[in-house]
Amino acid sequence: MSKSIYRFFEYAYILMAAAAAYIVITHWETDRGRAYLFGFFGIVAIFMFLFKRWFRKRLEKRNQDQ
Repeated sequence: MSKSIYRFFEYAYILMAAAAAYIVITHWETDRGRAYLFGFFGIVAIFMFLFKRWFRKRLEKRNQDQ
């Protein structure tokens, strides 16, 4: 896969985290359970962004060394 596809999916996770943060903010007063659920999804999305970024950089370094 090309680097641009990896980068696209990285930033898609950031967009998902932003959407989850928006849902948390808008539902905090009315539905606290849903807000906690989407807060968890936001944290997982940020973790996935960081993991995918680390993995992509590792692959790029491996390809440069070969």
